[in-house]
Amino acid sequence: MPQIIPIKDLKDTSGISELCHSTKEPIYITKNGYGDMVLMSIELFEEQRKKWEMYSEIELSEEQIAQGKTKNAKDALASVRQKYGL
Repeated sequence: MPQIIPIKDLKDTSGISELCHSTKEPIYITKNGYGDMVLMSIELFEEQRKKWEMYSEIELSEEQIAQGKTKNAKDALASVRQKYGL
């Protein structure tokens, strides 16, 4: 379940840090009752960043497939072997 806390609670920096590391999910910060920010540990951020990069690469691949920018596997491997002298 996501953690949602008011912005005034950010005064307890040590407590917030502990919360970030113990929950293993983002913490949503509200201001005047509305969503304002998201906090997370560096470890969680790096995990998320890797996922975002992977999804971005998959999306690019799907676009290339839709545009017909593909090669068959034999031609692709032959091209790599020739390029690197394998």
